[in-house]
Amino acid sequence: MNIRFDPFARELGKFGVMALLLVSCTTVPETGRKQLTLFSSAQEMELGLTSFQQMKKDVPLSKDSQLNALMQRVGWRIAAVAELPNAQWEFLVFESKEANAFCLPGGKVGIYTGILPITKDEAGLATVIGHEVAHAVARHGNARMSEALVMQGVGQLLGAALSASDSRVQAASMLAYGLGTQVGRALPHSRLQESEADHIGLLYMARAGYNPEAAIGFWQRFAEYNRTAGGGGTPAFLRTHPLDETRIQQLRDWMPEAKAGYKP
Repeated sequence: MNIRFDPFARELGKFGVMALLLVSCTTVPETGRKQLTLFSSAQEMELGLTSFQQMKKDVPLSKDSQLNALMQRVGWRIAAVAELPNAQWEFLVFESKEANAFCLPGGKVGIYTGILPITKDEAGLATVIGHEVAHAVARHGNARMSEALVMQGVGQLLGAALSASDSRVQAASMLAYGLGTQVGRALPHSRLQESEADHIGLLYMARAGYNPEAAIGFWQRFAEYNRTAGGGGTPAFLRTHPLDETRIQQLRDWMPEAKAGYKP
């Protein structure tokens, strides 16, 4: 599923120098995984707010009152169990055929109407919103931008070290570095974040009173959508997201933990 949480990545350059002064390692709630975060919470929220305001200008909002009411109901139930200090929650439905959703830092959540036939019902929508909110709580956008800064910096150092070399050696070395960081680090890291958001999101939807078993049904429907849309041809190691069958099995593995916190 091409669920996104980084429309704000284009703003990276604005805070690059400042971010280097804020080196830190944070712990992801629920999973306990350590990750590099070079940006402050305030910077994250500013980026999220700026990008969300732009989204509202670029993409039309749904005028369906029932759909918007459903989005608010599910969104606020998930937000009530999420651990995001100083969150400024906002839940909006955008008119788009794209089967997608996103959550920006600070709690700005959006879904596209194109995903609604796949969510099917309230619990399916809770699966998607839980996943998106988990991205924000886990500060995945911060970690992704932080890694991009580090890889960019190392690339610049490599370029400087090779400056006296033959131009063909420089080009080949930089190409190898780019491919290596993309396939060896950036893509695996993206897949790890997606799995982590699945895990945390499953816990959130259960605590919010939605049967976590519904998450499996949603991902099965999304897998079928992917097959129909021809989205299954990319090799696993080149994907930003885990294989559909992988994430479904992971959800089954995490189900006992989620059910332990399920409060109908």
